[in-house]
Amino acid sequence: MSNRTAEKLTASELDKLIEEATVDCYNESEQRVGLYTMIEDNLALPFKTQVLGVEVTVERIDLTEAEEIDAICARGRSTQTIPILDLPLPAPLPHGAAWIEACRRWAEGS
Repeated sequence: MSNRTAEKLTASELDKLIEEATVDCYNESEQRVGLYTMIEDNLALPFKTQVLGVEVTVERIDLTEAEEIDAICARGRSTQTIPILDLPLPAPLPHGAAWIEACRRWAEGS
């Protein structure tokens, strides 16, 4: 299911991804780490996207000390950190982008 990249997943499919990422988690912190791990393991990097009308390359995903999941974006020599929840995704979606959508759904309910 997490391999689907061409279309949006249903709420039920996203809930299954969230369950897969958080099945052994006891609190919100552990759930966030579980989702980060699934994004890091499954998202095809690098990929290009548009941020404020400028093309950037998403080079990696990071978990901050504050337990926020960030995308590290580059353009030339400049880099910018963007929260994964705010990252605009390109079309077609990169492989594994369903995990970002699952993280967004989880954040809405947490």
